[in-house]
Amino acid sequence: MANEQSAGKQSQAALLLLSVKKPESLTDTVHIAWPIADEALTTELLDLVQQASHYRQLKKGANEATKTLNRGTSELVILAADTSPLAILLHLPLLCEDKNTPYVYVPSKVALGRACGVSRSVISASITTNEASDLQAQILNIRQKVERLMI
Repeated sequence: MANEQSAGKQSQAALLLLSVKKPESLTDTVHIAWPIADEALTTELLDLVQQASHYRQLKKGANEATKTLNRGTSELVILAADTSPLAILLHLPLLCEDKNTPYVYVPSKVALGRACGVSRSVISASITTNEASDLQAQILNIRQKVERLMI
């Protein structure tokens, strides 16, 4: 039963990712947007974002992500690589490094917005801490994968 639910959630996140058109300029932003998640990690990240939204552990947008980093409540920051202009969120990686919070880029802001549960595109999202949450183990697992990307 749990495996069926897990497979359903993974396929839902994969559909979100596949339903979004890939921008032509993504190859240009890859040089600036580092570390960028591969398809498998992107699917896991979008699934985690979707679950964090249901658990009310998600802040959407660059301003709210900045607030969570400054308050020390952010576990992980997800950024969109196809943000135009990319400079509007380039302060976040610097802040993440200052606060020792891992960050990762996903290819599509539209897919990130859909995973956040909103109809608009989202350029950044922050998953916040909650020790009593059911998501804590999954957050730590994804956080370790993102930290391995940064090495």
